[in-house]
Amino acid sequence: MKHVAVIDIGKTNAKLALVDAEGLREIAVVTRPNVVLRDGPYPHFDLDGHWQFFLHHLANFQSAYGVDAISVTTHGASIVLLDENGDLATPMLDYEHTGPDALATEYDALRPDFAVTGSARLPMGLNIGAQLHWLLKRDPEMSVRVTHVVTYPGYWGWRLTGQFSCDVCSLGCHTDLWEPQAARFSSLVETLGLDGKMAPPRRPDERLGTLRPDIATITGLPSDTPVTVGIHDSNASLYPHVLGRRAPFSVISTGTWVVCMAMGAAPDRLDPARDVLVNVNALGAPVPSARFMGGREFDLIRSGSRASPTAADRADVLGGGILLLPSVEPASGPFPDRTARWTAAPQSEGARLVALSHYLALMTDTCLDLIGANGPVIVEGPFARNADYLDMLAAVRPAGVEVATSATGTSVGAALLALGASLPPATSKVAVPPEAARYVLLAQRWRDLA
Repeated sequence: MKHVAVIDIGKTNAKLALVDAEGLREIAVVTRPNVVLRDGPYPHFDLDGHWQFFLHHLANFQSAYGVDAISVTTHGASIVLLDENGDLATPMLDYEHTGPDALATEYDALRPDFAVTGSARLPMGLNIGAQLHWLLKRDPEMSVRVTHVVTYPGYWGWRLTGQFSCDVCSLGCHTDLWEPQAARFSSLVETLGLDGKMAPPRRPDERLGTLRPDIATITGLPSDTPVTVGIHDSNASLYPHVLGRRAPFSVISTGTWVVCMAMGAAPDRLDPARDVLVNVNALGAPVPSARFMGGREFDLIRSGSRASPTAADRADVLGGGILLLPSVEPASGPFPDRTARWTAAPQSEGARLVALSHYLALMTDTCLDLIGANGPVIVEGPFARNADYLDMLAAVRPAGVEVATSATGTSVGAALLALGASLPPATSKVAVPPEAARYVLLAQRWRDLA
């Protein structure tokens, strides 16, 4: 294979990327906003808009480069309900809608224990089980109308191939529907009346099928183009390292969500009150994980600032003990229901951004401690380019911090599902900052106050 097209849908943007198999790099990328639609019965995603966008650009990629396979990666906490014809039985709910909270007490009586599912109880629709319970309750005819339930990557696989699937990575993303240790559906599936309606659980790297004839005609791709089952996006970032690196180590997938995943850690001492969970990696194995909405917190505090921090800004933050305390997004993360505050007002935009980056690094460090992470930490995504974030993280993680120097991330990880095994991504070690002792003291004060 030369080129793998990847449908890559994050909470903020949807994109189609073409990954070159030899260099494992994106050679073409097109994006569109992942807008939440407000028409209809509740906030939902524009699946038809995404579909037309993907078809159009698959045709363009085929014409310009050739496409040899298709893979899919999407954000988690999402499920799609289909009728007997494979059409939407109801719009795909935005997991940030508060509707499911109205039935929280009722749902809490139904859901299996954290020790069984590794799914902490989360607000809104962040537990897929809570989404399903609310959708089925609000529309009594839904249970009759629904014939197939697929994970979000599985929805695109269905539209491309006509085959139904639930990738195990998405099932393992705080759904309440999966038992990671036993690798099977939880009792909640039967409780909700969905026994026999859940699509078959599959490993992400399995070949789901080939293109439907009508899709091959529309895009110009060969009808025998293979399509993989697909994968949850944080696990796509983890996948290249799982293929070629020995545990223990941790991967930090950064974006709208910062997800910390500890390979080689034991999933038996997790505190569900602090937004930890047991993820399931692409090989089907349980992975202790913790997360917070770091990318969104960065955008909220930055408020569009384009300032570039200076050495003076960094000195002001370290010398003045300027700290941002949790939580900017209090509905998730290791410090739920805390209100963010500054210990002292930053005197410049640059200093504010430095302290914000330190906050994000210390939230990451807290997540790693909560999941028993050992060994080096590998940072993926936008935060891997944030020098102040990396300085603080390197100062407080004695086993070392690395960033990828070869192409990684969700699209490349998803492409590897179609390409098979690969050498581990090249990484470079982040140097410990010269004033590491001052960083450590600042970090300890942050912990004490947090």
